[in-house]
Amino acid sequence: MRAARLVGPKRFEFEDVEQPAPKDGECLIKLERVSVCGSDIRAHYGPILSEEHYPLEPGQPCHEVAGIVVDSRTDSYREGQRVIVIPAHGFGGLQEYLVSSPKRMVLLPDEGPLDEWVMCQPSGTVLYSCQRMGSVLGKNVLVLGQGSIGLCFTMLISRMGARSVITADLLDYRLDKSREFGATHPINPDREDLAEAVAEITKGVGADITVEAAGFPDTFNLAFSQVRQFGTVIVFGVQMDKFVPLEHNNLMDKMPTILPTTGARSGDPTTQIKDLVALRQRGWCDPAKLITHRMGLSDVQRAYDTYEQHEDNVIKVVMDINK
Repeated sequence: MRAARLVGPKRFEFEDVEQPAPKDGECLIKLERVSVCGSDIRAHYGPILSEEHYPLEPGQPCHEVAGIVVDSRTDSYREGQRVIVIPAHGFGGLQEYLVSSPKRMVLLPDEGPLDEWVMCQPSGTVLYSCQRMGSVLGKNVLVLGQGSIGLCFTMLISRMGARSVITADLLDYRLDKSREFGATHPINPDREDLAEAVAEITKGVGADITVEAAGFPDTFNLAFSQVRQFGTVIVFGVQMDKFVPLEHNNLMDKMPTILPTTGARSGDPTTQIKDLVALRQRGWCDPAKLITHRMGLSDVQRAYDTYEQHEDNVIKVVMDINK
């Protein structure tokens, strides 16, 4: 089968690899649509890793994938069903077939394009974080970063009843998108003082909840400086660095509740995605609006370069494995 693999920093190659075979209790999935995630860029695409880490395993880095069960060795799924798959550690989605345990699979409806349904994977991980933060009714929430994850926070928080959804990003096209997703106060810190804006919106108190969804030390510290005293800080984006500097005085002055949230590491990587699928199916939200680019797997180099360089107002790139 055909597979793409990262053989060096920012460099993909294609090769033929052996098609996997399912064991008892597993399914073989013919992958159809996969999407680029920011964590793939920050953790692997490079230049991040030292030379000895390359090449990565075939199919890596990619973990947002959907396809069709073509061989089932379990009673949990049958051939022909459409599923999202969470690849197990060491496996990636940039290939034609993937073997999975049912515990890492999410059943999808028969109707609608798979490229749209695969967007329930990233938005489902955000739903897990929103469940951890509790009720936002009547609260002021600040979301730092309006990439695909930040936009998912904006989408869900606005529908959960927040009084204000303040969004911050350095790219205007992302802020324009955040308005579509429910932002009440989009702010570009390059042109507007973020602290002054948050103080004005919250009457000098600070945000009840701040969400770090960008993944940088600066935004990590902004999450603590802009939260109200005894507020809540949701940490989502900063996951790759072993040590992140923290302005200690903000922590001691604000004394916030700090909630690091990663659904994939919760011990249950699929329930929140199943819930998001159900919410989209009944029309409560639509993460498919994240998609800005559609390409084929043959364009994998262009897909990752476009995402990394923020070209052409990119938010989400979905690739067709068959092209």
